[in-house]
Parts: sequence; structure tokens; C-alpha cells
Amino acid sequence: MRQIKYTCALLISLLSAQPAFSQDNAFILDRVVAVVGDFHVLQSDIEEQYLQMQMNQQYVPDNIKCDILNYFIEQKLMMSQAKIDSIEVADAQVELSMESRLNMFISQFGSEEEMEAYFNKSIYDIREDLRKTMKEMMITQQVQQSVVGDVQITPSDVKSFYSSIPKDSIPYIESEVRIARILAYPPVKENAVFEVRERLLELRERIMNGESMSTLAILYSDDPSATSNFGEIGFRSKSELDPAYADVAWSLKEGQVSKIVESSFGYHIIQSIERRGERLNTRHILMQPKIDAAAKAKALAKLDSIKTLIEADSMTFHIAAIKKSEDEKTRANGGLVVNPNTQSATFKYDELDTRDYYVIREMEVGDISAPYESQDDKGKLCYKIIKLIHRTEPHRANLQQDYLLLQNMAMQEKQNEVMEQWFEEKKKKTYIRIDQSFEDCDNFNQELTDR
Repeated sequence: MRQIKYTCALLISLLSAQPAFSQDNAFILDRVVAVVGDFHVLQSDIEEQYLQMQMNQQYVPDNIKCDILNYFIEQKLMMSQAKIDSIEVADAQVELSMESRLNMFISQFGSEEEMEAYFNKSIYDIREDLRKTMKEMMITQQVQQSVVGDVQITPSDVKSFYSSIPKDSIPYIESEVRIARILAYPPVKENAVFEVRERLLELRERIMNGESMSTLAILYSDDPSATSNFGEIGFRSKSELDPAYADVAWSLKEGQVSKIVESSFGYHIIQSIERRGERLNTRHILMQPKIDAAAKAKALAKLDSIKTLIEADSMTFHIAAIKKSEDEKTRANGGLVVNPNTQSATFKYDELDTRDYYVIREMEVGDISAPYESQDDKGKLCYKIIKLIHRTEPHRANLQQDYLLLQNMAMQEKQNEVMEQWFEEKKKKTYIRIDQSFEDCDNFNQELTDR
């Protein structure tokens, strides 16, 4: 039952304002299937969520609609409590969360058109529905926090929780590594930059004279995706783009081609294709200055000398990273690399850059690699040395190695118990009526369907 709360959290209610459609597009007449205080749940709420779960899960239990309805009822119970407690959220905060979630959906579908086709709704209607959903979600999160905010667990609670887990249900932890790095960029010569700018000026002139920018992007862009997308990067919000790129792109009229733009990725010419609200589709040609052998040798020599200092105990890796690394992301942390997927300092092997993986797999904990050629997050050529700080072997979770994980699991279970008790008490005190079509659901008290 509790699983439905988290399964539904990202998808729930996106289409709740519309009548439901089955997979063969048969129209379902909408109706109220539950009343919870001053709030109600529609049949379309249930049907749309059911269809989305069918699309996103290989197996959907037969009684899943009962769980979906119960989820909605509990959401409305929290909304009723929010009304009593006068809990509100700022419109600006709702807009920010709504746009963030909308961008995530568009990224998953690949384009606004595909998302509109899937939901059979315009981007305007999707945005309106999502705005309502996000507002309700943010309000209910505040209610939930007020209920479980004071929940605490002790080490004894964690041990008891761990002992209660069946052995075959104890989480399996894959091998993880913690790494630090020192990075050096080969110096770029002025004549290399001049050559790139001259080349881009020539390409811009050809475009202005009628040649296809799409074709030129395939032929000359240093963006590896240009061969498949013709230099077109798709609809993006400003926050998703390099600031220098975004500032110029948003100043262009449709079809206009920019002058040369320098970003953290290199040098571009940009063409505005189409703007839709706060998202813009652009095409670009990217060029990066060529690095000669002498510049590469200089970067390698720098890292070699840093490694020698560390191995001679003249400087720790941590201090060397702070003082000598050219990596803006990790320098302040002594070179410690943060996993962008989890915001933690640990990586599973399949989360590592391919070049880093082949280096790290041969290392022992405490080793420092030889300098090697790589690319930074922007695709720029760089050189690295890496220190393997820690490695765990694959294992079942245990209290010695994975206490924090088990502590979080124990806390979650205790918070779920507190919320379950709160829901049960609220159901007794709140007017709830459930349609008889759900009378066979085991998770509803019979008296609720008889009201």
C-alpha cells in the first residue's frame, strides 16, 4: 500500500482536469467517486493514473485502482488539514517547481509535440494542470512534515529494524568508489583561437549567403551530436543552457544567426529556430581551438610534478588539489568528486566516465594514477590524476558499512507508521463517502462505502 505513494508522486493528477480515456481511446463519462470533506476525487483521476502506471510499469496489480483511490483520499485529507491550518505556498515557488517538473517531462518525451500528443492536450493546458498539481503537492508536503517532523530514531531502533528485515530482502549494495582528482588544461594559443574565430566567420558568411546551417553543422561542428541532430539542440529553458549561450540566443529573432559567442564549451555561432513560452529551440555550430602537442606535454608535465610532490610527502593530495588543480568544481573540496546523479561523493562503476573507469579499476585504495588524457563536463580536452579514496566490495547491507542507509530506511518506516496512524484518525473525524463501485477494496472500511 505504501508503495503507491511514491509510485504516484511524480505522475499523479497531471491530467486530472480532463475526462479519462482508455488505451483504445474509448470515452469514459467522468463522475465523482469519493468525497473527502470539502474535496472530491474524480473517476478520471483514477483512470488517468492507472493508464500512466500501465505505461511505466511492467506489472500492475489487479487491485491497483483501490490503492490509487486511497492515495487520492489521503491527499485530500492532508488538503483538508492544510485548510484548517491555513497552510499556503507562494505563487512564485509554485511556478518555479512547475517549470522544473515540466522541463523534466519534456526531456523524457523528447519534445513538446510528443508530450502534447501523448496527453492529447496543449502545452498551455498541461502547464495549468501541472501548476495545480504542484501546488497541492507542495501544500501536502508541508502537512506531512508537520506530522512527522518530530519523529526520531535511536541506534537501538536501527538495530531492531535491521533485525526485522528478512535476509533475502536486505538491500544488495554494489561496489562503490570515492575519488578525488586534480585537473590541468593544455594552454590554448592565441593563434588557435584566431583560427577558430576566422573559420566561424567564414561559415557565418556562407550561411548568410544562403547555405544550409544544418549541413554545415554536420560537416564542421565539434559538437558530436551534430551528425544526428543537424546542430539543433531542441527546446531548452535559459537555466538549461550555458549563460553566455543563453543570453545571445534569447536576443535573436527567429531565423537570425548570431555573431561569434564564447561559452564554457568553446566558440559558437547560434541560430534561433523557434520560441515557445520560456523555451527556445536553437541550432549551433561549435568549434574548439585545436591543442598542439607542446601544450598537451605542458599539462602532462604539470600533473607529473604535482604527483611527484605528493608521493614525496611534500604536499597532500587534498592541499595539492586546492592549490594547483584547474577544476573549478572540485578544487575547493580538495579534489573530491561529487556524483551529479545523487549529489553524494560515491559512484557505482557504471556511473563513472569511461576513461575514469578504465583507470580506477586497476587501482588500489590510496593509489594515485598517472596523468591521463580525458574530457571535462563540457567536452573540453583536459588531463587528470585521480586518487582512489575508498572502494566497497559488493555486499548485503550491514550495520557496520551501511549504517546511514539503514538509518534512513528505519526513519522512513517509522514516519510511514506515524502517517498511517494520522490518516486512520483523520478518516474517523472527516466526512468521507466512497462510491459503491469500490466496495470490494480491502483497504477501505465498509462503513465508508455505505455512507
